[in-house]
Amino acid sequence: MKKKVHLLSASVMTAALVLSACGAGKEAAVLDGSKPYSLKYVVNQVGEIPTKGNEIEKAIMEYTNTDLNIQWIPASAYDEKVNVMIASEELPQLIKLGYNPTTIGALKNGQFWEVGPFIKDYPNLAAQSEEFYQNISVNGKIYGVPLFRDLGRATLHYRKDWLDTLGLQAPVTLDDWYNVMKAIAKKDPDKNGKDDTYGLVFDKKYNQEAASTLTRLAVSQGAPNKWAVDEEGNFTPEFMTEPYFETMKLVKRLYEEGLINQDFAVVDTSEIDKLYESGRAGIRFSGGNAQSWQDKVIKNVPEAVIDVAPVTGPEGRRLPGETGNAGFLAIPKKTVKTEEEMKLILKFVDQLMDPEMATLLVKGVENKHWKDAGDVTEVLDRDADLKEVKPYRDTMPNRNENYNIEKLAKQPDLFRKSQKFVKENDEFIVPNPALTLDSAIYSERGKELELMTTDAQTKYIMGQIDEAGWQAAIEQWKKQGGNQLMAEYKEAYLNINK
Repeated sequence: MKKKVHLLSASVMTAALVLSACGAGKEAAVLDGSKPYSLKYVVNQVGEIPTKGNEIEKAIMEYTNTDLNIQWIPASAYDEKVNVMIASEELPQLIKLGYNPTTIGALKNGQFWEVGPFIKDYPNLAAQSEEFYQNISVNGKIYGVPLFRDLGRATLHYRKDWLDTLGLQAPVTLDDWYNVMKAIAKKDPDKNGKDDTYGLVFDKKYNQEAASTLTRLAVSQGAPNKWAVDEEGNFTPEFMTEPYFETMKLVKRLYEEGLINQDFAVVDTSEIDKLYESGRAGIRFSGGNAQSWQDKVIKNVPEAVIDVAPVTGPEGRRLPGETGNAGFLAIPKKTVKTEEEMKLILKFVDQLMDPEMATLLVKGVENKHWKDAGDVTEVLDRDADLKEVKPYRDTMPNRNENYNIEKLAKQPDLFRKSQKFVKENDEFIVPNPALTLDSAIYSERGKELELMTTDAQTKYIMGQIDEAGWQAAIEQWKKQGGNQLMAEYKEAYLNINK
């Protein structure tokens, strides 16, 4: 056993010396007798699993001098699988984690390398805004590299042809939302003689996580983003505020009148995607680009016209600030035992943002997925881009076209319109003041406490409990740990803001 450990250490140090000799932007040299670093990477599946040994994977391995083995886990089972890996300490060298109680507990327990002090040594990682890293911090320490995303991604996508037919505009107030939802459901905008269309379609995560449809709608109406904090440091959860409850009442009314899908409490995101793409739904909050919906829906409804608007409420543009990441890449100490090997993996992650790799991950392979067209590049095959490039683009660090990309891609006007709103959104985001605050009860029972309120919201919307029942659920939440959670957030907040 000692001999095997010694050989691994020697191999790692040899590879580290090789990689440290490489200049930024050049292919990693492989000296005579050296071997690529064997790197297992666990990440969530995006679309179909790419074919092993494809051109993109080969290019990554050659450039970074790695023998890369990606384990793709279905998104629906990802958090559960990762929790099992963390509990058993059977982990790869690099893994995508979500910012949740289980992983925060593992970070506090020292199961992963603290990489914050080393970020400055890697030019691409150091070039990114500090806010991205602070949004994944635990007690002020950084344990990973974010899969970077815009901080204000939400926009409102809608079937312009339907709203034009109905003589309506994109909704702003809650009354607008009711009127638009009712018209789409009852006035047959697709002219097929059936009541088979919806405005918004909800999935079972409608009130969970950063992309919560309920939070996005409520924030537009004046609610806080997950938590509100006052001048004395007192914290109030979104569901105890009036704008949020008014939004819940709207959704309850929509459900009672059959204006939203009746299976919302159990249906997966992938299923509602099919409804939108088949031409049966007309509005959605999205962190993606409206062009992707347009491309998909016209295969089923050639005359469909999608448009995009900023998230707007009675007070103007207002949307929840997001975490700035789709998870983060962490390095387990159980698997990666030395600082030298940890630095080698950070070097790999940093190299993925070099111009050559950034272009590969964002655009794909030249003359296969895109071509040079003078001042811009052109996508050659959008279907191939979604199938072959997007799995890597969404699961490896990059800033899309915002960093180390020489030329913008030629895109339809709708795509650029979406991106314009996203870039402007930074001025209108409402931050979550509790995002990285330390709380013992959240680490121990955060998910349980969240389920108490999200389940009660669903029961209220479906008419299984009335308003008194909803208020009773809030009181139960307070007694079972909610009061403690609010107090711990206050203490942590005041300590930081002394």
